[in-house]
Amino acid sequence: MDSTKLVCTECGSINRIPTARLKDEPKCGSCKQPIFIQNVIELTEANAARTLQNTDIPVLVDCWAPWCGPCRSFAPTYEKVADEIMGTVRFAKLNTESNQQLATRWNIRSIPTLILFKSAKETARMSGALPESQLRDWISAQL
Repeated sequence: MDSTKLVCTECGSINRIPTARLKDEPKCGSCKQPIFIQNVIELTEANAARTLQNTDIPVLVDCWAPWCGPCRSFAPTYEKVADEIMGTVRFAKLNTESNQQLATRWNIRSIPTLILFKSAKETARMSGALPESQLRDWISAQL
């Protein structure tokens, strides 16, 4: 049976979920919380490597800062699209203000910046806030 590795956002355990059941609200084998309890997870310097290295589906990271107006206006769009395609892509946010070392390592030059990771490797990047339809189209084009 084909399975997908995902990191639980609650306890950090690595789970193997049957790929066909990703949209069925799978639960963590350790803490029993829903794997997708948060459609958009918060990445930090402490959990980013583990999350990216142990997640088989693509991870889309919104790099943002609390003082950034375009970042704040883009957030509801990002969350809405995350709700729609949950299970196909893992959505995450990185506060570049709180995680400056990681933002520097990822070479974040402007915000908001979207970075798509597949197998812990960056495969696509887009800077600037996108309207909902363009965000969906960009994600589809990358997958």
